[in-house]
Amino acid sequence: MKKRQMGVSLSGLLMTLAVVVFIALLGMKVGPEYIEFLLIKKALKTISNDPDAKNSVADVRKAFDRQADIDNISAIKAEDLDVSKESGDVVVSFAYERRVPLFANVSLLLDFQGSSQE
Repeated sequence: MKKRQMGVSLSGLLMTLAVVVFIALLGMKVGPEYIEFLLIKKALKTISNDPDAKNSVADVRKAFDRQADIDNISAIKAEDLDVSKESGDVVVSFAYERRVPLFANVSLLLDFQGSSQE
């Protein structure tokens, strides 16, 4: 009587390995972009909680430049910020795109946006 073989076949192992490698590649390429996005949102929260930085548009931009130097933010500059006033509060918002090359001629376009009110 033959026993049925148990385990993973070579083709199944290779397919699983290919999926794991693709997900790891995607994570290593996209992860730093999302970390920088979160740093930008954190910088806007810090600026919105600072009463000295909310006096004028120039003060907001200077405060963002200082925070960007500390956190090593390079995706946007202070000039890219949209500063407005809504119901007496200063609202700082931003939007930008990043193109992340994955492999060969395949790239991923990431669209980020946020504001200090979120």
